Amino acid sequence: MGRDLTLFMADWEQLGAVPVESRAEALDDAMWPPETDIDYSVRYGPAGGWLWPPDRGSAWCAEYVFFTTTGAYREHGRAGAAWADMRPLVDASARDAMDTFLGGLIWDADPADDPVLTGGGGFFPPVTDRLHPHILLVCPPGGVTRKARAWNRVEPRLKEMREPFAAECEGWAGRPDTFEDFAALLSEWGDVTVESARRGWGLVGLP
Repeated sequence: MGRDLTLFMADWEQLGAVPVESRAEALDDAMWPPETDIDYSVRYGPAGGWLWPPDRGSAWCAEYVFFTTTGAYREHGRAGAAWADMRPLVDASARDAMDTFLGGLIWDADPADDPVLTGGGGFFPPVTDRLHPHILLVCPPGGVTRKARAWNRVEPRLKEMREPFAAECEGWAGRPDTFEDFAALLSEWGDVTVESARRGWGLVGLP
C-alpha cells in the first residue's frame, strides 16, 4: 500500500510550545480530540478543502483535503518528478519561481534536504526509518510566505509549461496523466500556501 499525505496548516507558536517528540501527535489530537464524541466518517466526507477542529473558535490548526487526489502521497510525488524532468525547458524566471514554490513541498533540489531525513530542520524529531517516516514536509511561516509570493508569479505563467510537460512527462509512467492534472494539483498547493501565509501559519505534512 502507498503512503498517504495528511496536510496541516498550524500556528507555529502554538505547535512550537509542544515538546518536539509530541508535535505530530498534537496536530492529530487537535483536529480529532480523543475525548470528544466525533463521527470519524466525516474526516473523509468532504470532496476537499479545509477541515477544522470541533471548536473552530479556538483552533490553532486545520487539515487540508485535496480535491484532485485520493489522499495518497503518490500523486504529489509524481508532480514533483514531473517538475524535475521539465524544469530545464522552462524559462529561467518562471523556473526560479517554481523552484521556490515547490521546493520542500513536493520537490527537493537537494535530496539531503528531505524532511524525512532531517526532521524539518529540528522542528520534528529526525526519522531513522524511511519506511515509517513521521513527517513528509515542514514549512515554517516565513517559508510559506515566500512560497505564496512565488505562486503569485507562477500562476499566470502556468500555461507556458504545457509544452515542456508534453515534451518530458506526457505518457510516462510515474508522472501526472495530463498537464491539466499537473496544473490542478499545483493550483491547490497555491491555494494552501496563500491561505496559510494570510494567517501567518506554517505547513506540516504527515504520512
